[in-house]
Amino acid sequence: MSLLIDDDVAARVARLEIPFSAQGYDKYGTSKRHLEVFFTIVKRLYRSYFRVEALGIEHVPPRGRAMIVGNHSGGYAIDGLLTVGATFLELEPPRLCQGMAEKFLSALPVSSSWTAKLGHLTGLPEHAQQLLNDDRLLMVFPEGARGTAKLYKERWSLVRFGTGFVRLALQTKSPIIPMAFIGGGDVLPTVMNLEKLGRLFGVPYIPLTAYGLPLPLPRPCSVHFGSPMVFSGTGREDDETIEKMVDEVRNEVRALLDGGRKRHEKRVRPLFFLGGQ
Repeated sequence: MSLLIDDDVAARVARLEIPFSAQGYDKYGTSKRHLEVFFTIVKRLYRSYFRVEALGIEHVPPRGRAMIVGNHSGGYAIDGLLTVGATFLELEPPRLCQGMAEKFLSALPVSSSWTAKLGHLTGLPEHAQQLLNDDRLLMVFPEGARGTAKLYKERWSLVRFGTGFVRLALQTKSPIIPMAFIGGGDVLPTVMNLEKLGRLFGVPYIPLTAYGLPLPLPRPCSVHFGSPMVFSGTGREDDETIEKMVDEVRNEVRALLDGGRKRHEKRVRPLFFLGGQ
């Protein structure tokens, strides 16, 4: 890890309110040194390549447990990368937003090591509950892999949300911060998902873009955070009750998407090779 560390990034890592050991690790295996390297790269992507706007960042609490719950888009976890970047680069004090990594990542040699050292744990309910009980900031994408698999023409859509995040919020008494990530479909305009090829590499699919390669374009993105949502309950409610709460969150994410669409379309020219859809 010989990358020249950005001084501002190093200072922000030092201000993270995380109990690191003298060796620079927390109880989950998060590494200060790996965070410095990671966010040095992310800062360049965030500021210069994707030119990210973070709107409503004041809705994210500066400390204490909370769940950021948003839509998935962009072929792979570009949305997660830039959301983590937003809470680290825009909040004061900075916060490390931790996610539940897809299980297939733990089978890949490099990603399994790095995801753990960056604070992202395998997506098991007990891991998520422990993070929240430790007053961490948790990032959740209830659409799962079906969300990142959206095609370019579906980039403004939402697929069904899972329900586990609401039960988790109730069990841990955590506020939910609805979030809309906008621009993922423009960054990686997917026209087809190659599932058979993906299985050869140990991933659900390989996105096929309009220009062939699954490489992200330098297109502007934005992250829109909504007002915290707090639900009453224990997490043991019947499915119908939980589904109503899920629908409330999904509707808030939908509203943030719709509200940010016009602003985004003013910043981004249509992709000519897709007919400006």
